[in-house]
Amino acid sequence: MSLYNDQKKYENDQTPPELAKRLLQEIEIEEKDSLYEPFRGEGSFFDNFPISCEKHWAEIREGRDYRDFLEEVDWIITNPPFRIEEGKNCFYSLLKEFAPRVRKGVCFLASGVCFQSLTPLRQKELNEMGLYLTKMTMCNVKRWRGRYFFLQFTKEKNESISYLDGKF
Repeated sequence: MSLYNDQKKYENDQTPPELAKRLLQEIEIEEKDSLYEPFRGEGSFFDNFPISCEKHWAEIREGRDYRDFLEEVDWIITNPPFRIEEGKNCFYSLLKEFAPRVRKGVCFLASGVCFQSLTPLRQKELNEMGLYLTKMTMCNVKRWRGRYFFLQFTKEKNESISYLDGKF
């Protein structure tokens, strides 16, 4: 089964290139960093990666599955699909999968539903894996519903964002 059964929906889910350009400016990318875009789509992020950087990509529709790229990189930057498996929000599972493969961080463009999936327990698990939510940039995309959040998770500890363990 293809990740993208409905071609029209897939095209509507593409990150607007101007938004990708603006969001990339929010990341402290250094010359010669290694960047990976695991869900390239039409290339909104990938095509705007700095030319001085080493660039890698995957796109299932072009026969390059993100699960086959196992190299360590400085940054993973993408607008991940909401679902990879039927009925399952893959946001957190992708963060866990990518956490050990980055030297600097993971940046995901996420819906409110994805953002809400970051429970205190999941934040704790990410922190234990050495990945910390360090920055959030909010944005609107006219053709998408709701607000979107460009979330940066880095290897640097961030005491400004915390979680409370337990249920109240």
